[in-house]
Amino acid sequence: MGARRGGGHRAAVLVLAVLVGILLYLLMERTRLGAMIRAGVDDMEMARAVGIPVSRLFTIVFGLGAALAGAGGIVGGPIMSAYPGLDADMLPLALIVVILGGVGSLFGAFVGSFVVGFVYTFGVALLPDLAYVILFLPMILVIAFRPKGLFGKFAA
Repeated sequence: MGARRGGGHRAAVLVLAVLVGILLYLLMERTRLGAMIRAGVDDMEMARAVGIPVSRLFTIVFGLGAALAGAGGIVGGPIMSAYPGLDADMLPLALIVVILGGVGSLFGAFVGSFVVGFVYTFGVALLPDLAYVILFLPMILVIAFRPKGLFGKFAA
């Protein structure tokens, strides 16, 4: 029975993460607020010219991101065994996720997080001394062949 302990919490975290991802997608793609955020990111001057308060909007987005990061820390803390310095361990992983997926792509971040998770897990299990090197290999390949990331937005 001890081996199954905590499985329910992990499943709940996974379901919650998928739900939050879907809600973020719907917020960005199906609401007026999402359209204003996209307009502010794509062309800040034009968004300001049509009356969108870009500075206030970006402050709201930053606050939402900070709230989601805090909620993620609270929910995921028991799984990750949070400790001082965990941020320094997770920051390179987050950077690799963004580079793999492409800046500005929510779906890219989703795919990039799975790639990083699999590569890092198998790297630690199979070649623990080279796990970090193996983790950077997909990032190097993506930078070499798709500089904007797997799902990054290309300028027209």
